[in-house]
Amino acid sequence: MHTRPLIGITMGDPASIGPEIAAKALNNPEIYTLCRPLLIGDSRVMARAFGTTGVRLELNPVATPAEGRYEHGAIDLIDLPLLDMDTLRWGEIQAQAGAAAFAYIRRSIELALEGTIDAVTTGPINKEALKAAGVEFIGHTEMFGEFTGTHDPLTMFETRGLRIFFLTRHVSLIEACRMITRDRVLDYIRRCTASLRQLGLERPKLAVAGLNPHSGEHGLFGDEEVREIEPAIRTAQAEGYDVSGPHPADSVFWHAAQGRFDAVLSLYHDQGHIAAKMYDFERTVSITTGLPFLRASVDHGTAFDIAGTGQASAVSLEEAIRVAAKYAAAFRRAG
Repeated sequence: MHTRPLIGITMGDPASIGPEIAAKALNNPEIYTLCRPLLIGDSRVMARAFGTTGVRLELNPVATPAEGRYEHGAIDLIDLPLLDMDTLRWGEIQAQAGAAAFAYIRRSIELALEGTIDAVTTGPINKEALKAAGVEFIGHTEMFGEFTGTHDPLTMFETRGLRIFFLTRHVSLIEACRMITRDRVLDYIRRCTASLRQLGLERPKLAVAGLNPHSGEHGLFGDEEVREIEPAIRTAQAEGYDVSGPHPADSVFWHAAQGRFDAVLSLYHDQGHIAAKMYDFERTVSITTGLPFLRASVDHGTAFDIAGTGQASAVSLEEAIRVAAKYAAAFRRAG
């Protein structure tokens, strides 16, 4: 019986830094002590990435995860040769690259739903390339939700033990403020707590960030806390949830990083993103919970400006693989 979880890793957009950081990450022997990594992508693109990064590894194409060797020195790869290599160019938005990146994601989801891999780690994709390929999804989370039948999956950031959930994500700031209702806050408190338990925390302690300066100072600087957030927290506490707040957003993330809370529910996109990325930009990992399996991802883009130069750092991808490996076993048991 294998004790190391099997992690499917999508290569990302083949014109991006995705192949290069995959080569670098899988050149790190530590990764193989933590998990059995299986890359999902294109062997020809990976061979090209070896040339730009100086990485010297064997490629071991496999038809199924069971065929992998999972030993440092060879990259086990589900090979999907969908690209015209004569026209594929580094660092450019291309429809064929968007279509290929989408295909890698679809295959990873299929393998995870089959139970042949334990979790998925995703490389960077480009929204414009996806659109050029006719893919209507705006991001990974929406794809994983659609193809697993999961309504409104949760996004959680983890940065060196600091965990952050998001009440709202890709909406304007004014729309995010409108979405802060007691019903939504209460729903997210319940779901965030369930997600933390799924990750192996038996009695998670959740903090809710405030919206306004100093959490509104009892209505002096806005009444959203008094009107919507505090009633939701009181209801959750009456239901037995270990939740507190609303805490001023200028300090709650620091307290969580010191271990006072297991996670923070931030109220809008940048509130949580800024906290995580200032704490450690390269090691910020995005986790999608609420799915039938765990998905972790780099939290950076395709970096087309340096794609093909070998300069890109693999730290974020390595961290995403570590996080997936850390939580995979508990997540599967909870599921």
